[in-house]
Amino acid sequence: MLNRKDVLGLYDLSAEEIDEILTTGMNMKKLLRQNIKKLPHLQGKTVTTLFYENSTRTRCSFELAADYMGAHVVNIAAASSSVQKGETLVDTGKTLDAMKNDVIVIRHPMGGAPRLLAKTVKAHVVNAGDGMNEHPTQALLDMLTMRENFPSIAGLKVAILGDISHSRVAKSNLFGLKKLGAEVRMFAPRTLMPTGIDRMGAKVCASREEAVEGADVVMGLRIQLERQHGGNFPSLGEYAKYYGADEALMRYAAPHALVMHPGPVNRGVELTSALIDGDTSRIEEQVLSGIAVRMAILFLLTKEEVAS
Repeated sequence: MLNRKDVLGLYDLSAEEIDEILTTGMNMKKLLRQNIKKLPHLQGKTVTTLFYENSTRTRCSFELAADYMGAHVVNIAAASSSVQKGETLVDTGKTLDAMKNDVIVIRHPMGGAPRLLAKTVKAHVVNAGDGMNEHPTQALLDMLTMRENFPSIAGLKVAILGDISHSRVAKSNLFGLKKLGAEVRMFAPRTLMPTGIDRMGAKVCASREEAVEGADVVMGLRIQLERQHGGNFPSLGEYAKYYGADEALMRYAAPHALVMHPGPVNRGVELTSALIDGDTSRIEEQVLSGIAVRMAILFLLTKEEVAS
């Protein structure tokens, strides 16, 4: 059981809490691999996904996670809700509380929105991505995938390449991986590297080769054009050539290095198709890890309530 009401970011979680989520997630993943998709863990609970941004992987995996554990699942898309009539986030939260929701999973374009909601409602709140702040469950599924492929996360060298500035995934991975003892290296165009991220524990590298040298994991990040205003790099072709990952770059990594990406991938830009579809790719495995980790979080947040 997590000793907190909400999961809002990995900056907040302790190494022990992260480890508990990952251990529970590994158990959930074993059940999924056995095609066991009817569990009683959330029987009688209601989980609502409240998404103010488009999503496929995250929303579907939360909904499947809740459904597999027996919860009632409600999906609310802001585009078709009372938000379009001017309803505030706080008022939406109060309405959902009045309907006796047990867990609210929120994705919002503004950083800090999940924290505001959590202060307003009695329900557990899980951050499914807020602006350019954090995406804790994505980082947790990334770490679960690493944990399954390596004896320990401690001591791993993880290279993260791409749009660091706009990536909530990169920040959550940095916070989580550092707490578990990994070394996190980052490389991006200067226009896409946030000032001060080295003070958060990242090793900012001067080249792709430096970042990938001896790395156990090479993670590409999607170029988030929807969050940019142009002028951050000359063209997609030049970005791919100088900042993306290809087979030649992977020769600098450790022989056992894994290729990862939070998805969706811009093929031929962040990663070549050969890497995406190759034997070292764990991108599809990350998707299953996502359901398992979200099952773990929903279970751990409500465990004591279900038991009582």
